[in-house]
Amino acid sequence: MTAPGRTLVVMRHGKSSWKTNDADIDRPLSSRGTRDAVVAGQQLARLAVDVVLVSPATRAQQTWQSLQMGGLTCSDVRTTDALYHAWTPEVLEVVKALPADARTVLVVGHEPTLSDLILTLSGPSPFTPAIREKYPTSAVAVLVHEGGWDDLAPGASHLAAFEVPRG
Repeated sequence: MTAPGRTLVVMRHGKSSWKTNDADIDRPLSSRGTRDAVVAGQQLARLAVDVVLVSPATRAQQTWQSLQMGGLTCSDVRTTDALYHAWTPEVLEVVKALPADARTVLVVGHEPTLSDLILTLSGPSPFTPAIREKYPTSAVAVLVHEGGWDDLAPGASHLAAFEVPRG
């Protein structure tokens, strides 16, 4: 039996490049986006992440690669179509289906979904006004939930940290 308590780390992809004619899903990171994600990886490297859920968008995939360059590791990385052009209920469905033994999960995705997910799951926090105002590229929020993934519900998690790493 797994002890209760889960950590959900929610990260918006790094700054993307607009110097491209690629379709939205194929837009790469800018050099700033890569630098910021490497710094985020350095900050998150102390976590033992059990599962990473990454949007299929190029900028999200490159964000995960940059997080690894910063030192973050995980052996269970899942490209999850539900994170691209998704809304909170779809993302929540994916998270609720995670294995019970996954204690810490990182989600790398897009706005406006991620800020809505964070604000939906968390109760009031000193970080709430900043997230409500703007959830910038490379932003990282850490939610702590005392139950299992399957019982995530609105307001049932604590927003423990919010940071915007910059390189």
